[in-house]
Amino acid sequence: MPGTVLLLAASPLGRGRLVDAAAVLPVLAAVAPAVLSGADTANVVELADPVEPQGVLTRLRAAAAAPGPLTVYLTGQLHLDRRQRLPHLALARTTSATVRYTAVPWHWIREELRLRAPGQTALVVDLHADPEVWRHLHEHPLDCGRTTAVYGRIAPPHGRRGPAEPSYMKTVATLLRSGHRPPLDDLHQQALARIPEEIPSNILLAPVAATAPQPYPAIPHPTPGGDPGFGPAVGAQQTYGGPVGGSAGAGTSTGAVVEAEAPLDIPAQPEPPALENPAPDPHAAISTAVRAGRHEEADAIAARHQEAAADEHGPASEDALHWAEVRADLAMFAGDAARSCQGWMEVAEHRLAAGQQADAPAVEAAVDRAHHQWGRIEEAARARELGPMLAGLRARVPGRRQGALEDVRRQLRELQRI
Repeated sequence: MPGTVLLLAASPLGRGRLVDAAAVLPVLAAVAPAVLSGADTANVVELADPVEPQGVLTRLRAAAAAPGPLTVYLTGQLHLDRRQRLPHLALARTTSATVRYTAVPWHWIREELRLRAPGQTALVVDLHADPEVWRHLHEHPLDCGRTTAVYGRIAPPHGRRGPAEPSYMKTVATLLRSGHRPPLDDLHQQALARIPEEIPSNILLAPVAATAPQPYPAIPHPTPGGDPGFGPAVGAQQTYGGPVGGSAGAGTSTGAVVEAEAPLDIPAQPEPPALENPAPDPHAAISTAVRAGRHEEADAIAARHQEAAADEHGPASEDALHWAEVRADLAMFAGDAARSCQGWMEVAEHRLAAGQQADAPAVEAAVDRAHHQWGRIEEAARARELGPMLAGLRARVPGRRQGALEDVRRQLRELQRI
């Protein structure tokens, strides 16, 4: 099965540019697609200094929907938006005052990759941080989701005039130009070994080990971003500098608070006792069913876990809402846009009723997805039925795209004429 590769290099034009991100693309583009992907063949999509966040989201969504392995090579810089204090990937038009509207929220990237099958997605990053987001990352490590294996580094503000070099990604590209792609953990270590002078000040990212299986019917607990995704935890560990001879992943797991500035000396943890009859991972079972076209079976698995979570923690708990979100996505995969739309609206209503703010990422994401699915409903009567509820939500959760509420109202008016 062919793989998919997304080459994304983005940084602002003008004085706000921290890294010359696009400089790495000619080197990466010279690598054979199969080597970039690690598959026999691959489709490669290149985005150089994109302008529109929605355009990046569209390309990322298409790449995430492709079957087979996906590798994203991402070079750019991170900023915080001033309102929600969330990391964003800056684009060509991004300034410190317009981050919220001209940059890509990092949780968009996590969300688009979260439903891919375990072991099928890798994110290789060379990111540079402005002073504000650099301080933020020491208390709130970058959340990349549970099913995406992440390799790379985050560099601090360099304090020099002019943009920095994406030396990590250039080194990765140079190594790949040999025509051989080693396992990504080896590639990561080889790249770090070639830039030793930068390592002590960098945040290093590498996969965490998969968690031990839990006895049935344990429910996965959400990450700080509110969504554990499918499959075992592979995500990323965040390490602050340190020698390159050892594991780049030895450090503090995503979501923990890190106060150390020096390399962390963490004693080895004892191996957990093996379970005689480990329960199968429900997320993996769902992914298998979806790939095989058994959509009703996938939804039935998720429904059982949603019911169990609601009974134990309440229908508005994060555990129950996670499974509600999974079911909304499963409806999308099954081609049932109306059910998906309704599912996402119910998630949004639960979150709002629980006191979450209208501009909270999980609330905005739920309403945005409901809006997207509503636009895909082919039956006019069903779209008319769900439209008023969506309009009511849009009035409370306008989202980041201007005119979203008016778009719903305009389409409703057109539906009334059918």
